[in-house]
Amino acid sequence: MLADRTTRVVLVAGGALSAGLLLVLGVLLGLHWGPARDVPAAGSVDAGFALDMQAHHRQAVEMSSLVLDRTDDEAVRTLARDIQLTQQQQAGQMYGWLEQWGLGQGRTEPVMGWMVGADVAGGVAGHHTAEVPADGLGSVAAMPGMASDAQMAALAAADGEGAERLYLQLMATHHVAGVEMAQVAAAEASDPQVRHLAGAMARGQRSELTVLRDLLAERGGPVEGV
Repeated sequence: MLADRTTRVVLVAGGALSAGLLLVLGVLLGLHWGPARDVPAAGSVDAGFALDMQAHHRQAVEMSSLVLDRTDDEAVRTLARDIQLTQQQQAGQMYGWLEQWGLGQGRTEPVMGWMVGADVAGGVAGHHTAEVPADGLGSVAAMPGMASDAQMAALAAADGEGAERLYLQLMATHHVAGVEMAQVAAAEASDPQVRHLAGAMARGQRSELTVLRDLLAERGGPVEGV
C-alpha cells in the first residue's frame, strides 16, 4: 500500500539539491541576460503575480517544512519535499524578476489587485476562489487559499496522521487558489518568461491536487472544524 501511494508522487528535484541551493538557482533563473526589452511596470499583471505568488509560495514552503517534522509517512514526506523544493525555486525566480525589472520587493499596489475581474473559467474542479474586490485585498493573509494563523498553529501542534490530514487539507485549498492565480498570469502577463512559468505552475499544482486529495481520502478525509 505504501509503495503504491509513493509511486503516485513525482519528485521534481529528486531530493538532490537543498532548498537553499534551489532558491539561489531560482534567483539566477529570474535574471534575464538577453537583449534589452520593455520590462513590466509596478501595476502590471507580471509584477503583481511575481510579488503575490512569492507570498503564497512562502506559506506552502512553511507548511511543508512543518509536516516534514511531524510525520514518518513516506508518501506524505515525498510530496511535501517536492512542494517545498519546487516552490522555493519558483519563489527565487520571481524574486529575481522583480529585481531585474527595477521594482524591488516593495509593494505599491493593493494585494491581488492584478486579479480584479479575472476570469479563471470556473476555477479548479468548480471551486472558484479568485473573486477580488475592485480595490484589491487588505493583506497577504487575505489572499485566497492562505491558511489562517489558527490553522498554521493547529498544524504546528499536530503529529502523525493528524498532521498529515491537516497538511493535505490545507495544501489542497492552497493549490486551488494557486492554480487560479497562475492561470490568470499565464493568460494575461506581458513577459513570456512569466507566462511560461505561470503555465508550468498551473499544470504542476493541478497534478499535485490529485495526489493531495487521494492521500487525504486514504486518511479519513478533511479534519472537521478546521
